[in-house]
Amino acid sequence: MVNIMSALEGIAVRVEAASGNITPLLHEIRHALRRVAQGGEGTTIDLGSLPLAPGEEKRIEDLLGQGEVRAELNALGPTVVQETRYPGVWYITHRNTEQEVVARFIEVTRMPELLLAQSEDMRRAVSELDSKLPGGNRDVGHDDH
Repeated sequence: MVNIMSALEGIAVRVEAASGNITPLLHEIRHALRRVAQGGEGTTIDLGSLPLAPGEEKRIEDLLGQGEVRAELNALGPTVVQETRYPGVWYITHRNTEQEVVARFIEVTRMPELLLAQSEDMRRAVSELDSKLPGGNRDVGHDDH
């Protein structure tokens, strides 16, 4: 019996854990993309809330690939918004100032909310531009066109 145990100890065993959540996630993304393409609401999926086995998040990244659009923002640490190879499906990664990932999302939408200019910011921009123009229009609500 001891010889068998010794022989078994010499066999390399590789255990690959799988949560079984990749396929359902891809189905959810597909349904959300169809909904958005038909004019419906978008979906945000918090990858941190999904029970994924080690390596599965990388597998999801590989399956979705990278598209043509990438944006980087800096607010309390860097944030990267990366389109996947599927238009309308975006990876959003938030990092802290130490470059540690603090949140990851898949957002299915025409344009991630994070990239949309806020009305208040645009009104402030109009005021700033007005101050730069000689005799600039001080009426923020006025439309010259």
